[in-house]
Amino acid sequence: MECLYYFLGFLLLAARLPLDAAKRFHDVLGNERPSAYMREHNQLNGWSSDENDWNEKLYPVWKRGDMRWKNSWKGGRVQAVLTSDSPALVGSNITFVVNLVFPRCQKEDANGNIVYEKNCRNEAGLSADPYVYNWTAWSEDSDGENGTGQSHHNVFPDGKPFPHHPGWRRWNFVYVFHTLGQYFQKLGRCSVRVSVNTANVTLGPQLMEVTVYRRHGRAYVPIAQVKDVYVVTDQIPVFVTMSQKNDRNSSDETFLKDLPITFDVLIHDPSHFLNYSTINYKWSFGDNTGLFVSINHTVNHTYVLNGTFSLNLTVKAAAPGPCPPPPPPPPRPPKPTPSLGTWMKLETIILSKLSQGQKTKLHMFSLTGPAGDNPLELSEIPDENCQINRYGHFQATVTIVEGILEVNIIQTTDVLMLLPGPDSSLIDFVVTCQGSIPTEVCTIISDPTCEITQNAVCSPVDVDEMCLLTVRRAFNGSGTYCVNLTLGDDTSLALTSTLISVPDRDPASSLRMTNTALISVGCLAIFVTVISLLVYKKHKKYKPIENSPANVVRSKGLSGFLNRAKAVFFPGNQEKDPLLKNQEFKGVS
Repeated sequence: MECLYYFLGFLLLAARLPLDAAKRFHDVLGNERPSAYMREHNQLNGWSSDENDWNEKLYPVWKRGDMRWKNSWKGGRVQAVLTSDSPALVGSNITFVVNLVFPRCQKEDANGNIVYEKNCRNEAGLSADPYVYNWTAWSEDSDGENGTGQSHHNVFPDGKPFPHHPGWRRWNFVYVFHTLGQYFQKLGRCSVRVSVNTANVTLGPQLMEVTVYRRHGRAYVPIAQVKDVYVVTDQIPVFVTMSQKNDRNSSDETFLKDLPITFDVLIHDPSHFLNYSTINYKWSFGDNTGLFVSINHTVNHTYVLNGTFSLNLTVKAAAPGPCPPPPPPPPRPPKPTPSLGTWMKLETIILSKLSQGQKTKLHMFSLTGPAGDNPLELSEIPDENCQINRYGHFQATVTIVEGILEVNIIQTTDVLMLLPGPDSSLIDFVVTCQGSIPTEVCTIISDPTCEITQNAVCSPVDVDEMCLLTVRRAFNGSGTYCVNLTLGDDTSLALTSTLISVPDRDPASSLRMTNTALISVGCLAIFVTVISLLVYKKHKKYKPIENSPANVVRSKGLSGFLNRAKAVFFPGNQEKDPLLKNQEFKGVS
């Protein structure tokens, strides 16, 4: 009896060994097990059930935290980055992209080998061997041992052979994608992409997991695992960009009154699922202007009042979708058996439709079953290409305020300087504006193409209600300049531009101008002096000269000075009386 127990225990142990040894894809790729309903209704085209067996001999399985991960790659760890173009409208394709990030100084060359970058130093310094992994040499050795080019190790984890695409031997990484209880295997290089149709995917967030293996001789080694969430929705993903001229910051959704705002609708459709759909845009701007319907994705709207307004957009598109099931036919009373004439009529109908080339599906019918009022009526069912209306929505709150609407340069004047510098010129810009009063002015002086900035100056301004101001700016050297002048306040920036030409400033000509000005001033002073003397001479009354000591002494004062000045400037007759022509005055010494 005891031997029987041992024998039964041995049989049970032997029966369990294959169960313990065999691993399946869901054991390796993830712990989430979808329900039977999801497995049945989420069939992905080209994907396989994760109930299939996993070849652990070729593709070893390491749990998270296993110490072998540290040595899975020479020189450090490889990071896998998984991205997708989610969210996806149900029925469209969603694309996943995996990029491998190698340790520092490593890259993939044109042959698929991993090499060290030239003149790049990592923690280990420069390597004498240019290769991190020379898979080309491994592939040649494998071909030498097996002349047929086929090998039992050029297979995926489920045993399917690698597809022999052109250059497939340069693809040394195996990617295993896993979602919704199904997996997809792909051979590739350091970057791969996979597209999935979402027609059968359950709406809402889903999880995608990817495990990456590298070639290692005749086996493969896991190097990275990554996961990401993607979303499938029955709502059209809609984004709206709002922009306005003179708006200082469009991201704060604050805009200016009396200037048009441009609304541009962006539909997230990377797989071009809606390319052939008619899309309607229905706008409500929240300012009691009513509804606006358009087929153009761009629209302009001007708010004429200050305040806060609610913006609403509804997008409608007819997208391909599954056709609804037909309603069950009502019960019908039994019909009599058709006669020979009816058979001939049926044959005539069939031949007539075939000769017309109509794309009609002829379904099996019963001579006594209900197919219409006539028991032999043909049942025509069109191809299943139905349209379903899909909708997308966008809502936002915009704030409308006063702002600078327009700025213009109405005059430019070259400022004349008495002593101008050889390399500087001053120019006054007379500027007007409309809208709110600016608080600052900025000028950017650039080359004639307005691309290379040479000088930028900003300064506060105090402007009256007429909004008329003069801005003076200096220019270094002659030539043509692009001048961008901006007036701003807290919410707006108004810009205007102009091209100006600054004339050449010759130092010699400046000196000549200075000398000419000084000479002119000197001549003017002499002229004024002469006129003054003439006027003095004309209006002075004659007084006889008395021979007295007091007069002689006074003559040495102001009168004597004037007489000598007149003698210099007017050497002719100084008196009206000729008797005094040669008279000499002798004074008291």
